[in-house]
Amino acid sequence: MARRRHPSLDGRTAVITGAGSGIGRALAQRLAGNGSPVAICDWDEDGLAETAATISGPVLSQKLDVRDRQGQMAFAAQVREWAPAPIGLVFNNAGVTVAQTAAAASPEDDEWVIDVNFWGVVHGTRAYLPILIEEGTGAIVNTSSVFGLIGYPTQSAYCASKFAVRGYTESLRHELRGSGVRAIAVHPGGIATKIVENARFHAGIQRGSDRILIGPDAAFISLLTRVAPVHYFDVFKRLEPILRR
Repeated sequence: MARRRHPSLDGRTAVITGAGSGIGRALAQRLAGNGSPVAICDWDEDGLAETAATISGPVLSQKLDVRDRQGQMAFAAQVREWAPAPIGLVFNNAGVTVAQTAAAASPEDDEWVIDVNFWGVVHGTRAYLPILIEEGTGAIVNTSSVFGLIGYPTQSAYCASKFAVRGYTESLRHELRGSGVRAIAVHPGGIATKIVENARFHAGIQRGSDRILIGPDAAFISLLTRVAPVHYFDVFKRLEPILRR
């Protein structure tokens, strides 16, 4: 079956949360290098300033806690007013985690992880989706995780939040059929390196992929959950040293 063709989003304004480091920073740099104006936000004001300093093209930078729904709406209005080109890409990328067992977990820690990782995505989607629907094109790209495919010890809240992102994004994708706007879930693996530089984000979005798996462990785990849906963790632990090599 031929893959769906979508209009190019190169040069459109891109919005990226969690842009103060890691994936978010690399995304901002890559998209700006491809000619897109970028609107970036992060709770880490210093990291955000460092990212902005590496971008030579148009950039709008704003400290923002993605848990703040009204803050997200206000930033979206600011971006729309500022954008040198129509908004075409929204990366709900901000995320946090805490390693602790479910029995010993602090309720406050669990709430923090779920509020940032899931509600941050929901608030970001709601802030920009009406703009994209009005334009009739664009993509909402939500960062899940390889832990949005499997459960993992000491990561119960993180896995719950990333499974929720996956389910939310896949439901949204069906709702948007025929609108010209896409909803894409991204599952970076824990072992992947240079995950943005290898162009999987960009190529996957341009090809019309609905789910983007980043890294060999993500691809393997996606397959493993289908082959061994109950016992995947036992298999994964046996093969983990090989995957890491």
